[in-house]
Amino acid sequence: MTMRVISIDPGYDRLGIAVLELVNGTEKLLYSGCVLTDKKLSLNGRLFIVGEAFQKLVETYTPNTLAIETLFFNQNQKTAMGVAQVRGILIYLAQKNNCQVYDFGPQEIKIAVTGYGKSDKAAVIDMVKRLVAKAPKDALDDEYDAIAVGITCLAHHGRKYQK
Repeated sequence: MTMRVISIDPGYDRLGIAVLELVNGTEKLLYSGCVLTDKKLSLNGRLFIVGEAFQKLVETYTPNTLAIETLFFNQNQKTAMGVAQVRGILIYLAQKNNCQVYDFGPQEIKIAVTGYGKSDKAAVIDMVKRLVAKAPKDALDDEYDAIAVGITCLAHHGRKYQK
């Protein structure tokens, strides 16, 4: 059995999302992108769009694992609450679709991808492009972050599935 992971950089303005699997010890990117929502919509409307997009990708790619970045609290509590709601919806949908769920913190992701827990965004993006053959050449940070979350999950748990 192969681990197929849908990985998330959570947000309701931009949701970074990627689908990866481990093939012969190498991370293979099946999909990556960002779900963008209209700032004019209510939070509830934006949460609905994010949930619907996630469900369609789960149906298309049939992952068995969700890897999601833990909530990073910044200065804006309103934003943090919205992101927490996104995480809750996606974790619910993943479990409803029989996915194992793994959380990874920002430092843990940076260590897995770059080898250094205080790497900046540019270093993470550079390593994503080096580690994943079909990584996009030009994308939003959220998309690269989602791929990095997937790389982290495969590094930590992917080989268990190949026994």
